[in-house]
Amino acid sequence: MELNVKNPLVFFDLETTGIDMVNDRIVEICILKVFPDGRTEVKTRRVNPTIPIPAQATAIHGITNEDVKDCPTFKEIAKSLVQLIEGCDFAGYNSNKFDLPLLAEEFIRAGIDFDLKKRKFIDVQTIFHKMEQRTLVAAYKFYCDKDLNNAHSAEADTVATYEVLKAQLDRYPELKNDIDFLSDFSAKTRNVDFAGRIVLNDKDVEVFNFGKHRGRPVVEVLETEPGYYAWMMNGDFPLYTKNVLTRIKLGMMVKK
Repeated sequence: MELNVKNPLVFFDLETTGIDMVNDRIVEICILKVFPDGRTEVKTRRVNPTIPIPAQATAIHGITNEDVKDCPTFKEIAKSLVQLIEGCDFAGYNSNKFDLPLLAEEFIRAGIDFDLKKRKFIDVQTIFHKMEQRTLVAAYKFYCDKDLNNAHSAEADTVATYEVLKAQLDRYPELKNDIDFLSDFSAKTRNVDFAGRIVLNDKDVEVFNFGKHRGRPVVEVLETEPGYYAWMMNGDFPLYTKNVLTRIKLGMMVKK
């Protein structure tokens, strides 16, 4: 089944120096762009992460420091990436938990305020786990009856994810071929920030989701304990989380 898309839909996958969204960096990115008329476009870029690639990361994706030493940094390609994905919705495999948060961090580090609030996000892994509970390699075999060669290369994983989603739509009639539906179906959380440090409670109020203030409204904490804002801003939290916290604090100031 071909995807029914209103806006261009970007499937993407990142290969990185590790899994810490605060400190790790992208070494390869692949974007497969699906247009409303069914056309597809694939672009893959190697990226100089500006920090060493650990051996354990190279063992997974096969990319070495030598491979990327002459490649552009993310900051150097950030504007062209924004142009490529402007106005698009997003899809990936485990992307809501890892790839999107790390991509957002890289954009912020590059000095680009890339607003993702109005985008739809489809996580093919979440759909798969709700339906079958397996890995991408198994998903590709299960849904497409193909072996996933070159697993953990950005392009192979990205193309496989695109094919898996189309096969999922063919297999499960209860899945609507609609980006809004698929985005809602594959969402696991009510995160306000990607890392899930701030979430919406059952009353759609922004609350902290960690530490001593877990479950308390952010506005309430910032009013009664003003130093908590500075502690978080100086702490080892993702830049996107800090931006969300700052937005809430500025909103409080406007209302006064």
